[in-house]
Amino acid sequence: MRTLRFSDSGPAVALLQLALRRAQFGPLETDGIFGLRTREALLRFQAANALSADGVAGRATHTALLPWYTGFVRHRVRAGESFWSVARLYGADAAAVELANPEYRAANLPVGARITVPLPFPVVPAEIPYCASLVAYCVRGLAARYPFLAPSSFGRSVLGRPLWALSLGAGDNRVLYTAAHHANEWITTPLLLSFAEELAAAFAQGGSLFGQSAAELLDYAHLCLVPLVDPDGVDLVTGELQRGEAFEQAKAIASRYPAYAFPSGWKANLRGTDLNLQYPAGWEAARAIKAAAGIVGPAPADFVGPAPLSAPESRALAAFTRRFDPALVQAWHTQGEVIYWRFSDIEVPGAQDIAATFAAVSGYAAEETPYASGFAGFRDWFIQEFRRPGFTIEAGRGVNPLPLGDLAEIRRRALGILTLGALVT
Repeated sequence: MRTLRFSDSGPAVALLQLALRRAQFGPLETDGIFGLRTREALLRFQAANALSADGVAGRATHTALLPWYTGFVRHRVRAGESFWSVARLYGADAAAVELANPEYRAANLPVGARITVPLPFPVVPAEIPYCASLVAYCVRGLAARYPFLAPSSFGRSVLGRPLWALSLGAGDNRVLYTAAHHANEWITTPLLLSFAEELAAAFAQGGSLFGQSAAELLDYAHLCLVPLVDPDGVDLVTGELQRGEAFEQAKAIASRYPAYAFPSGWKANLRGTDLNLQYPAGWEAARAIKAAAGIVGPAPADFVGPAPLSAPESRALAAFTRRFDPALVQAWHTQGEVIYWRFSDIEVPGAQDIAATFAAVSGYAAEETPYASGFAGFRDWFIQEFRRPGFTIEAGRGVNPLPLGDLAEIRRRALGILTLGALVT
């Protein structure tokens, strides 16, 4: 994470404020503005942790704050300690500590062993805007808290940020969920991350999700979640990327298209390529449609790129999808509360019925894609190449980027789609 100083702003500052509050150095608003109260809280934290108390969050301070970024701490076992006594030391749950350390027996912790202690708050925050750094912390924290959840990186963005995947379950029914293909639709990122955490917690506790046993679901299915397809673009939209050469290049692209607010109207990757118009499924038709609308080069939205799969993010996702070979995909977007299930004239058996089920449990409409938006998308390519069910789900209503205050309702209505998607064949 970047060095943070007084007067800085953005998602990284909001995460710093949240971490200080989690560490009980608040109270602080998570407004993303590094003001006097944030500086005072940071000074207190630095003094309490034998750091140079300069009010600047640099590498050493970020390292000290890591447990409150990721939601876990590493503890070295002392003589006589147990999962229960270690949990009490951190205000944690003993069962959560035991779950996070399957290699050790509760009755015989070896002295000197380093064990993982999940801290008493959710890993995935719902109250701050997202950026690539926060997603990396969430991935790390979820994998530490739930060892049966496997993270991987399958590619990198224009700026070299990792593209993350989270896998759960051991079943034969392989399903792939993706989010934030478009930068200003980043609210779908915490949607998928929170679903991963909710499902993992339900499995660990022997519980259920949307009326379905989590254990039975993960025995039947193998879920793979890609929560952030466009990390650079999301950093631009949420204000994490505010300066530097890459920012200035994006700003120059946006200046040629004043109809798109900058940066809130940005949908593309950092080179101005729309990642959901990059797939070899009617790509030429998409290029003609967008050219007729005046989009013939890099733009905040709707530029199909110089060739299919020319963007590193779309190319990596296509290759990963081929390797994973899913039976079904969901591509989460915003907004409109609608589910699109068909590409061109390809009739995938059962797809319309599945879309109807998703619509029934969410209250969304199941519709065919409008012609002008019906080509070169990830879902389109998946249906064409695999001849299996693929769905684009437009969550929520309003103007993108949707406010974080909408996340709870989006999660409520999406839960059935996310849960039942793993159970259909």
